This record gives sequence, C-alpha cells and structure tokens, in this order.
Amino acid sequence: MAQEVPARGSILGKCLPARYVLAILGSIGMAIIYGLKVNLSVAMVAMLNHTAIGHSSHDAPLLIVDNTTSIVTAATVDEVEICQSPDAETNGTTTIQDGPFIWSEPLQGTLLSCYFWGYLVSQIPGARVAENYSAKWVMLFSVAINVICTLLTPVLTKAHYVGLIAMRVLEGIGGGATFPAMHCMIAAWAPPNERSVMSTIIYVGTSFGTAISILLAGLLSGSYGWESVFYVMGGLSCIWMLLWVILVQDNPNKQTFISLEERQMITSQLGTMQAEGAPAKEEHPPVPWGKVLTSVPFLAILIAHCCSNWGWYMFLIEIPFYMKQVLAFNVSSNAVASALPYFPMLIFSIILGKTLDALKAKQKITTTIARKTATSIATVIPGICLLSLCYIGCKHTAAVVLMCFGIIGMGGMFSGFLSNHIDIAPNYAGTLVALTNTAATLPGIIVPLFVGFITKGNQNINAWRIIFFVTIVLFIIEFLVFVIFGSGEEQSWNKRTVSKDTERADQDESTPLKPTTVTTPSKNNGA
Repeated sequence: MAQEVPARGSILGKCLPARYVLAILGSIGMAIIYGLKVNLSVAMVAMLNHTAIGHSSHDAPLLIVDNTTSIVTAATVDEVEICQSPDAETNGTTTIQDGPFIWSEPLQGTLLSCYFWGYLVSQIPGARVAENYSAKWVMLFSVAINVICTLLTPVLTKAHYVGLIAMRVLEGIGGGATFPAMHCMIAAWAPPNERSVMSTIIYVGTSFGTAISILLAGLLSGSYGWESVFYVMGGLSCIWMLLWVILVQDNPNKQTFISLEERQMITSQLGTMQAEGAPAKEEHPPVPWGKVLTSVPFLAILIAHCCSNWGWYMFLIEIPFYMKQVLAFNVSSNAVASALPYFPMLIFSIILGKTLDALKAKQKITTTIARKTATSIATVIPGICLLSLCYIGCKHTAAVVLMCFGIIGMGGMFSGFLSNHIDIAPNYAGTLVALTNTAATLPGIIVPLFVGFITKGNQNINAWRIIFFVTIVLFIIEFLVFVIFGSGEEQSWNKRTVSKDTERADQDESTPLKPTTVTTPSKNNGA
C-alpha cells in the first residue's frame, strides 16, 4: 500500500468530514447506476410503436371506442373490460404515443433482461479486484462504462436492436461491480459505531436513483423524445465522475482532504493506523465452501433473496408496462405513478431498521426475530397488494395506492434477509452476499422474458393475473422458508482457525504483539 498522505486540514475536511463526503458521493454513484439501469423500462414505452404492435397481434386488438384509446382487458371481445386513460380529455379523445420501433413482447423482454447477463458474471470478479487493488477505481469504472453506454444508446439502437443489447450487457458488467466496491469502501472508511449510518446513506441511493430515473425518464421522453432520456441522464452523470476522482480515496491514509483528527479517529478504531512503513497485509482466510453451501440459515437467505428479487424486479421493471397495457396511463402519468412509492419507501426502511435496532438494544427481541419480522413485512404486504391488483378492475387511483404500498413494504428487506449475512458469518459476509446476489440476479433475467411470453398477443388483465399469482406464490415461499429456517445466530463455521504460529505468539506474554490491520468483526457488527 502507498505511504500515508499528509492531511491538508482543508475547509472541506473541517466543515464536512471526509468519510461523509465518501458516503454522499457513494450514494449519488449508486443512484446513477440504478437510474441508468431502470431508465429503459420507462423510455421503452415511448420507443415502441404501440399501434403497429397492437395491429400485428391478432389475439389482442387495440380498440378505439368513441375516439378514445382503450385496452382490451379480457380474452374475448364478448367479455371485454375496457380501461380508459385517466388523462383523457372531457371530449373523449386522446392521442396514441407511438415511437419508431416495432418490437415484439418477447424481444422487449430480452432487451430489458440483457442488462442482467453482464450483471450476473461481474460481481465476484469485481469484488476480488476491489479488495486486492482499488475499490475507488472499480467504482469509477462501473459508473463510467454505464455513462458511456447510455450516451451511445440512441445511435446504436437506431442502427439495430443488437446495438442496444450490447450496451445493456456492458452496463450490467459495470453495475455488477458496484456493491462489492462500495462494501470495500465502507470497510475502509466507516468506524464501527457509524457503519450502519454510512451504509444507509450510501445504499439509500439505489432507491432514490430508481425514483428519480423513473420520473425524469417519463418527463423527458414525453416532452423531448425518448433519445433525450439517455443524453440528459448520461451527461449529468459525468459531473459525478470528476468529483469522485478528486474527492475520494480508497482509505483515510491516502486522503488529502481530511483533518488529522478525523484520520486518526478512523484508523485507530479500524486498526489501520500507519506507523513508519506500510501496514501489514490483510489476511483472507479460505472460505469453508462445504459448510457454507450446506448451511441451512445460509440457504434460507439464498432462497429468500431469489424470491424477493423476483418480486422486486416485477415492481421495478414490469409495473410500468402493466400501467400502460391495462390501466392505459400515458407515458408521463406512468412515470409519475411508478416513481411515487420510492420516496416513502426510503423513509419507511430507515424507520423500520432503527425501530428493530432499538428493540434489540433493549433486549425486547433477538436478532433472529428482527430479521424474520422485517422479511415478513417485505413479503406479506407486497403479496396482498398484488392479489388486490388482480381484481380492482379499472380503478386507477386504487391501483396506484396498492402499487405504492407494495413497494414501500418491500423496503423491509433491507432490515431483513439482506442484513442477515453478517449475522450468521461476519468473517465471510462479503462472500455470502456475492453468492446470494449472483443467484438472485437470475430473476432479473427471467422476469422480463416471462412477462413478455405471457403477454404476447394477450395484453390484458387475465394475462397479468397469471404474472401476479406466480409472484405471490414466490412471496409465500420466501416467507415460509425464512421464518422457519432463518437465523440471526453466528454459525460455528464462521470461527477462524488459529494458526500454530499465532498460538505460540499469543502464549509468549513477554513479547508484545504489534497492531495488525486485520479486523475480525464480532457477531454483533452490522446488526
């Protein structure tokens, strides 16, 4: 590692602690990644030629009733249930918003899912590079590749849809490395008593970026055309890259914009204070793969993560299409309604986490009960909301309210199974997260393909009931598996084996041990 860089004691370092500069820029970086991830699901509504696609589907005609665009929501015209757009003018007329591309439903699903092809393969390699070299530059690369691909998207999409596929796969490769990189940054910068706060600030950017992207993409595509979504959002993200390079370093010892007091406080608490030379190398004990992969609590997290991600991607990617196909929202109203629940979800998830932590601190509940309670909230509430959506018909306001409550309820996952890795094995929490998140990426690939297959020539409420019922069943599986088999207790295989050399050194009381940079988390860390 590089030698310690002198602290400048700058105005920035005195007014705003360097660790919170990292947290804020990290949050914005995660918001950019998630914003560029979901913008296509909204922009595609404006990119498609719905009239041509509707006419090419003989089983699902687009009906024009009294000059008002309507969607067939029953299997046959004899049993038709028509939802009129809530934005239709009083004279009963509205204009169909058509784009240039005639893409079938299966192709639409492919375009939406191909992001996860790259995301699936880059998480573990990204984690290794971030741990062994530089998390700062891994994060910069992740955002940079997303920005470049976003700016190139309009040109390559007009050339051929294969160009769009290539850009989305590359964006996924960059996006997959972001969580491992930010985990490394948090480990190097966050004092133990501030780790939860800094993690919350950073990862709340994922939901904030989702909300802003959905809203901004809808407004831009509705007012200035679908191309503006990619040019504006990609261009604004370039500002972040400049700030990240200048203001952020991998650890406090490399940072110049930091006060000496803050540096000493962080490094002393983390055990990374440099003396005369470079710090000792961190030891990375081998992962007990056999015990991990046969651990019941770990497998419960794995199943819960996969089932939850199916529901999460259903809300994140497919609900805009449900609102267009069934409820007949136009692109701007669609974006506003789709973005609406993410802001209260941020507040709810923070309040829930703090409440459970407070109850644990007072010994009112155990860690196991806290994780199971939060996961139950994240499954029961969305499941009930999806079930209700199947039978409310064309009640637009009720549909939006149900969608909001469903997404807000899913915020419980942050205090539930997503926090459970560090409970059961703090020494291997990074590896466990990489394993479950990689497996849980598969729903992101399958969901758009599944929805495209079900709705091909069948864009009505009956098709969406099938989609919602499958999601409800997976929520039930997640609930039962985690409540029955989940645990908040540290597992025996998490204990590190003490080497003979270390044991002899410990027995030699006459020889003082030098401080080491290795920090072994306790089982209460991150709870």
